Amino acid sequence: MAEADYVIVGSGSAGSALAARLSEDGRHSVIVIEFGGSDAGPLIQMPAALSFPMNMSLYDWGYTSEPEPHLGGRRLATPRGKVIGGSSSINGMVYVRGHARDFDHWAESGAAGWSFADVLPYFKRLETAHDGEAGWRGTDGPMHVRHGTRLNPLYAAFTEAGRQAGFELTPDYNGAKQEGFGAMEQTIHQGRRWSAANAYLKPALKRPNLTLFRGLARRVVIENQRATGVEVDARGTIQVVRARREVVLAASAVNSPKLLMLSGIGPAAHLNAHGIGVVADRPGVGQNLQDHLELYIQQESTQPITLYSKLNLFSKALIGAQWLLFKSGLGASNHFEAAAFVRSAPGVEYPDIQFHFLPVAIRYDGKAAARAHGFQAHVGPMRSPSRGSVSLRSPDPADKPVIRFNYMAHPDDWRDFRHCIRLTREIFAQPAFDAFRGREIAPGDAVQSDAALDDFIRDHAESAYHPCGTCRMGHANDPHAVVDPQCRVIGVEALRVADSSIFPRITNGNLNAPSIMVGEKASDHILGRQPLAPSNREPWINPRWRDSDR
Repeated sequence: MAEADYVIVGSGSAGSALAARLSEDGRHSVIVIEFGGSDAGPLIQMPAALSFPMNMSLYDWGYTSEPEPHLGGRRLATPRGKVIGGSSSINGMVYVRGHARDFDHWAESGAAGWSFADVLPYFKRLETAHDGEAGWRGTDGPMHVRHGTRLNPLYAAFTEAGRQAGFELTPDYNGAKQEGFGAMEQTIHQGRRWSAANAYLKPALKRPNLTLFRGLARRVVIENQRATGVEVDARGTIQVVRARREVVLAASAVNSPKLLMLSGIGPAAHLNAHGIGVVADRPGVGQNLQDHLELYIQQESTQPITLYSKLNLFSKALIGAQWLLFKSGLGASNHFEAAAFVRSAPGVEYPDIQFHFLPVAIRYDGKAAARAHGFQAHVGPMRSPSRGSVSLRSPDPADKPVIRFNYMAHPDDWRDFRHCIRLTREIFAQPAFDAFRGREIAPGDAVQSDAALDDFIRDHAESAYHPCGTCRMGHANDPHAVVDPQCRVIGVEALRVADSSIFPRITNGNLNAPSIMVGEKASDHILGRQPLAPSNREPWINPRWRDSDR
């Protein structure tokens, strides 16, 4: 029978970091349960191929939302990694810590010990930042982070247009100053996708005390209110992987709450409806689901300098060959090389809008939007008040859960998205783009009124694939919290959750970096170590924030 001190479910951003840290000193045995297979091969490892793995059933769980009532009944794709490295092996390789105030908000809402001062040392521990601000960034961590080459002149045009529109510039949005326009950071190292598997798990698997166990986790085994193992379907054989000390769920904001509910931890009425015995009545399990929505604002380019000319088979073959031989060239970038974080209005203290800029007009699934040279900004609000849920479809562990994001449920969402579109148009209209700007592809010049913009949002808003919040961290006496500030599931011993599901509120930007940070910090809590000493660094807040949006 498989048995270890610690059993981790999921080998993703947090799970890989946990596995490496818990096995590091050699004193404890660790088993990582992962259903997905190998991440070998160019479709995952070549950064420019990022649209492939997230659309392949081999690497993705294939989840979709229920029909979204405020988006015309559309079902939105909800990719989650089903592979070594989890979603860090199929994501867009964008690295954003989040704003300092995000973590201060966590602490204020009951996650004591998770303020920015508390988490900054863990961000520094996890990273080697090749272009980062001294004193704010890590220099010897497992995660390599760097800027792209930004050779295409459109990247500089985007940054300069932001400056011309009156916004700040920032040399490092992961340093003291998130607000502004600047270079985007990538989890790419030596031309390859630098996933949590490459950074943490694969080096750690060389240790004799760390084992990878392939199978589908069906439920946590709980005896006398204590987690003692995980029931796993390993190629058709049901067996229990035993945990001598603790079980840690790091299975994603979709699968961690699903596993808790299958194990009898969740809203009692929901569990009873599915014939599951209640171990702990935790109404917050599966609730508080959050995500970022975004739109692609697309403009034709009058100069043939975009990636459109590289979308033909011959160019792709050349790019692929250069990458395979030298790990260089256009294949070695995700092409998200310029970014911006801005505030939507006076009185907003810190950024609540994010831009990703791309020198091609294309969808996330790799389909070209227009048969022409173009460029685009992905834009969306960062702190939507709308909340959704993850619930069980049935008590069968093989069934996909019911995912309801409830996108755009709040009137503020519509106001904020209309502002995002108009703001992007203002930036694209700056002199910096005069030499490149053709017609607007999307939404298109005819789409101007609030009603027309709302129709475009309803039909075209897409998930940025940042689900979180479904096992919210808070005070142990908070009836809606699922885990306490040590990541312990409230009401059950020897069981923790450590992934993006524990976020009390979504962070400002992409979720890979804060998810890894959660794995790093949780490992210290699990091992009973003194947390890293808090930082005394003060983040930059725009002195004009009360009076101006820029």
